[in-house]
Amino acid sequence: MTLLIVILCIVLLVLLITVGKTNAFIAFLITSITAGCFMGIPLDQISKSIQKGMGDMLGSLVIIIALGAMLGKLVAESGAAQQIASVMMKIFGVKYIQWGLVCTGFIIGIPLFYNVGFVLMIPLIFSVVYQYKLPAVYIGLPMLASLSVAHGFLPPHPSPAALVAQFHADMGKTLLYGIAIAIPAIIIAGPLFARTLKNIKSEPNLSFSGKNLQNKPLPSSFISFFTSLLPVFLLTGTTLATTLFSTHDNLIRLCHFIGDPSMVMLIAVIVATFTLGVNQHQSIKDTMTIYSDSVKDVAMVLLIIAGAGALKQIFMDSGVSNEIAGTLKNIAIHPLILGWLISAFIRVCLGSATVAGLTTAGIMAPLMGELHVDPNLMVLAIGVGSLMFSHVNDPGFWMFKEYFNLSMKDTLRSWSMMESIVAVTGLMGVLIIDFIFY
Repeated sequence: MTLLIVILCIVLLVLLITVGKTNAFIAFLITSITAGCFMGIPLDQISKSIQKGMGDMLGSLVIIIALGAMLGKLVAESGAAQQIASVMMKIFGVKYIQWGLVCTGFIIGIPLFYNVGFVLMIPLIFSVVYQYKLPAVYIGLPMLASLSVAHGFLPPHPSPAALVAQFHADMGKTLLYGIAIAIPAIIIAGPLFARTLKNIKSEPNLSFSGKNLQNKPLPSSFISFFTSLLPVFLLTGTTLATTLFSTHDNLIRLCHFIGDPSMVMLIAVIVATFTLGVNQHQSIKDTMTIYSDSVKDVAMVLLIIAGAGALKQIFMDSGVSNEIAGTLKNIAIHPLILGWLISAFIRVCLGSATVAGLTTAGIMAPLMGELHVDPNLMVLAIGVGSLMFSHVNDPGFWMFKEYFNLSMKDTLRSWSMMESIVAVTGLMGVLIIDFIFY
């Protein structure tokens, strides 16, 4: 009966968002209250559970996500992203132009939110298409695959960062594992899969040409790469240092302090303020205005994450997590595959990777003590599952369709299949790492 209530609550959430067109945050609150009532939580305790869940979830994430938005906005506004793209194009040349776009998308995708990276890179993709007379989907899809993978796999993006917090995983290890899984996923779903799409006819919509920063002096190549990748350097560096110098207590404490995701993002934003702000003859006031605007872009993301935290707390306070754990023990399926399946199912139903990942985490996180799997790999399994088969209920689907001016059939054949390949390849990578190291 308990498992049935959980399933019905997920169905309610899906229906509210899809059929009822309800805002995802409000849908989470309604679902949480409904779940609390049916699971026997006293009425006067439901609101307390919701508040606790929201507070616990946001407490560890507001700093990371807000600072991540600030860094990404400054990277875009300063022209650093455009500089990175220009350098990568020069390195790879016309012959390997696809691989240059893939690498550009991955590097830019680390600090930038997907939608920002998408809009920012569209002018580059279209300029390459028209300059070299190449098929638009064949050229553009690999770059967008790398942007999507960075968004779904790698902290400090909102969904992976939230999953790390829910599963008490190590963000540095998750990032390292994520990069190891991301590389083959991008290659297979990007350049290799795109070879099958050369015959798709596309006349990109030039009205979506995006910002032109040609008249603005760009940051140097070194500054652009260094600032954009600084969070990666700090997270991976401190993670490796704690492993290599495990007997040096003071150094370990320093690494834990610097390697804390909140500190990593704060350091990165402070550095960016000078390298991409002051160094570009931009006043501190103007830089702070960019930061203020960036937070508006993630306000709803934070609310959705908070709503997911509320639902998770309801599941925990009702005791349903223990009952689900007992049920799952009897299911002959690997826990990582189970997490992936739940996440993929919700993604297909809802269209939102963030909502799919957070909803799945609310179900799986309380069970981790019983499942005996590495939390870093569970974060990635759910993350890759949340990218499964993007279709008509996903805004990303329509962005791709309209920007590339494609038919519905060709959008499903290209975009939806690319996302599905990413999800399946990512799961295989997670299982391989689990087999080798655990």
